Amino acid sequence: MRKAIFQLSILVIVAFLIASCSGAEEATLKSALKDKFLIGVAVNPFQTSGEDTASAKIIVQHFNSIVAENCMKSGPIHPEKDVFDFENADRFVEFGEENDMFIIGHTLIWHSQAPRWLFVDDEGNDVSREELIERMKNHISTVVGRYKGRVDGWDVVNEAIEDDGSWRKNKFYEIIGEDYVRLAFEFAHDADPGAELYYNDYNMVKEGKREAVVKLIKTLQEQGITVDGIGIQGHYYMDYPKIEDLEKSIIDFAALGCSVMMTELDVSALPNPWEATAEVSFGADYEAKLNPYPDGLPEDVAAAFNERYFDFFRLFLKHSDKVSRVTMWGVSDAWSWRNNWPIRGRTDYPLLFDRDFQPKPVVNMVIEAAKEKQ
Repeated sequence: MRKAIFQLSILVIVAFLIASCSGAEEATLKSALKDKFLIGVAVNPFQTSGEDTASAKIIVQHFNSIVAENCMKSGPIHPEKDVFDFENADRFVEFGEENDMFIIGHTLIWHSQAPRWLFVDDEGNDVSREELIERMKNHISTVVGRYKGRVDGWDVVNEAIEDDGSWRKNKFYEIIGEDYVRLAFEFAHDADPGAELYYNDYNMVKEGKREAVVKLIKTLQEQGITVDGIGIQGHYYMDYPKIEDLEKSIIDFAALGCSVMMTELDVSALPNPWEATAEVSFGADYEAKLNPYPDGLPEDVAAAFNERYFDFFRLFLKHSDKVSRVTMWGVSDAWSWRNNWPIRGRTDYPLLFDRDFQPKPVVNMVIEAAKEKQ
């Protein structure tokens, strides 16, 4: 009798453990969204090296895709003409491989965080068109080639279009012309034909910019260039953008035959001193009125914040046949760039996990909504 009771007890414990493990798996973002879209996050060297263990635990538990926050931008990875620094990028890729994640390289061509040497000769004058093209090719071929077959997708060109739909007059455009975008995609494809290649930009909910990007992608397609996806940077606010404007962008970009990705999602709970933008060169002086919640969000603001975030995810779930990936721009509020942009020293709350590395209510709201949409 005692033996039978003991055996029954063991079976009950085993069943409980199995159920608990199953429940834990179901209660993660990546398991709930696995049949909808990839759920990604931007990571930094502290997380991939194991120094930031709290963030690393969340990354592995909740996310199935990672993007390099800074270590693959041209400035950090190619600081001098004949010098490449792959230490942090290598560690980033290894972290993704060890945890079976979809790995995104960010970003090959971007006007910001580019090394100054890239555009000038030894006398400090702008290089010729031919020389800049050669430098672009060398940079892209070396970086993409190093991770051939290991990095799944690349943000090839970042932020080539202004909000009004005109070309951004960066050094690539000034020296090479519009062709720099086509050339960048060609060089990346040649270096790794198996990698997905993306165009990435912000404020594409604005009609002029959205239409200009559609025109750009169509032009590239007519030139025989494959653009696998369009990344919509989601540096958003409580009152911007309108959900219907974001939905139109998703629909219009998907109509091009491209996958649509939310590539840099965070939602600021703080006031913005300008019209909504993600231009990293902007900045403003600190004012107390622009940092209204240094000790935490009031209950009503926190509730509105969670609902606002959930509105975005409801939209992504609605269009999960078009949206291939949603990537958060950071793990927890503690280390978000939005604490220091556009104003340094503020306390913002833009991510899904708080400063104590705990999930906010919206995380469970998304998980439950994904379960319902089977």
